Amino acid sequence: MASEQELAERRAKWLAAHGESIDVERYEADLVSFIEQIAAAEHLAPGEITRLLYRLSRGGNGPLAKDQLVHAYRELVARGVVPHSRQTLARLRTKPVRTLSGVAPVTVMTKPFPCPGECIFCPEFAEMPKSYIPDEPGALRAGQLQFDPDLQTALRIRAMENIGHNTDKVELLILGGTWSYYPPDYQEWFIRRCLDAMNGEDSATLEEAQRHNETAPHRSVGLVIETRPDYVDAAEVTRLRRLGVTKVQIGVQSLDDDILTRNKRGHTVEQTRQAFRLLRAGGLKIHAHWMPNLLGATPQSDLADFSRLWDDPALRPDELKIYPCSLIADTELYRRWERGEYRPYTDNELVDLVAECKTRVPPYCRINRVMRDIPAEHVAAGSTLSNLRQVVHRAMKARGQVCHCIRCREVRDEKVDAETLVFQDLVYVTDTTREHFLSFETPEVGRGRAGQGQALPLLAGFLRLSLPTVPPQPGFLDEIAGAAMIREVHIYGPALEIGEEGEGKAQHAGLGTRLIERAAEIAREAGFSRLAVIAATGTRDYYRARGFELGELYMTRVVSG
Repeated sequence: MASEQELAERRAKWLAAHGESIDVERYEADLVSFIEQIAAAEHLAPGEITRLLYRLSRGGNGPLAKDQLVHAYRELVARGVVPHSRQTLARLRTKPVRTLSGVAPVTVMTKPFPCPGECIFCPEFAEMPKSYIPDEPGALRAGQLQFDPDLQTALRIRAMENIGHNTDKVELLILGGTWSYYPPDYQEWFIRRCLDAMNGEDSATLEEAQRHNETAPHRSVGLVIETRPDYVDAAEVTRLRRLGVTKVQIGVQSLDDDILTRNKRGHTVEQTRQAFRLLRAGGLKIHAHWMPNLLGATPQSDLADFSRLWDDPALRPDELKIYPCSLIADTELYRRWERGEYRPYTDNELVDLVAECKTRVPPYCRINRVMRDIPAEHVAAGSTLSNLRQVVHRAMKARGQVCHCIRCREVRDEKVDAETLVFQDLVYVTDTTREHFLSFETPEVGRGRAGQGQALPLLAGFLRLSLPTVPPQPGFLDEIAGAAMIREVHIYGPALEIGEEGEGKAQHAGLGTRLIERAAEIAREAGFSRLAVIAATGTRDYYRARGFELGELYMTRVVSG
């Protein structure tokens, strides 16, 4: 582990090379004119800000990056030169959708380390965790920072702030191979240093860092890791909770044992089912990775395989990434392709398959991605559509197809009237629980999302309530034995500062409290006396204010009358 002095020196070197300093006074007249144009525009066509920014740069000022523009705008507001405007700031941001889910996602990566898997499709670079390619955007950033957790976290937060995003509520996503295979001491150190960066102070232990984060400048409202089904058992779920994990990305890849064997995946479908059972019993959100176009699969068999995610009551994930298999040189799959044993899907086949898959996703699941961000030059054959989601959406719209997944129904930045929202209780069962997906939706259809053959009511917020129907394993998380479990509360709209009011925004309109109280009613009526919640460190104060008390790994409150 590097000394604090070494970390400080590396941080200073990076900031010097990537600073957003700008002589605002030199640019002032042109900047004010530019900002006034942005503020006055009734509608901005796609790319309009980029074109205006290029024109501004050509005016003898030199090139301006968008993060510099936001920085300059804030300084002009602070000096009273231009008035503060939420709309103007929102227009100046890049990729505002990143925080329209209500939180700021911060992705970091663990150091290169061996993986227990022998998957034939998986690329392997000595300088990267297995399955990652050095010039993927996230991997490239991590490598430049020598996989230092403190620097990765601090600089991702800073980069998001530079382009106008609020970062006091952070979902920390830790990527990098099979998390559960890394040494336990390294895992604990890595998370502690990420929290230290969010807290703005160093801690001697993980527990101390978690306590500091309860009131930190950047609070963790979610902690995500990725692992394999065969590395999830009761002891691992307990350990993940001690680390503060709230969501697990799990590599399902296929639900066909023959396909798993052909691709040397190293686990069975039954191990995937068991992993889901344990994670759900522990209250964790389940984020499955599913991979079409593996060796031995066809578009038709993949569509049937995808349906098993929802037809099998042991599965039914909360979130999903669709990662079509990419053919990468120097893998065993590549050699199979050279021998004519494997055929990558064409663009049309892939678009048709993903479009059909999206029509089958239930409303309680969110599709986060439909293509991995692998640079095209690394793909030896097959589709290199970097905008696959957009192409699929256009195809669906032309066919009148509809996706009901959470991502396609999020209210995002549209205004809502909290008093007119409609409460919904979608009930579905797994082989060990009765799940209630509680939500507030707009009474009328929204403007619609890309890919909708028809507009749908928009989702302002939701809560996942899990009612166990099977007794837990003896000794497994006794703290929550017999309790109903809140696995997630999520209110949509742009990320607002803690305590900040947002006129017409879903966040901070009391929707979370209303959902929690409805969950308590449902749990009480079902015969449960206690309601537990899997609270991230940065949400503990929120749940304390709503009657929950912190135990060892969870927060609970009494709901019996």
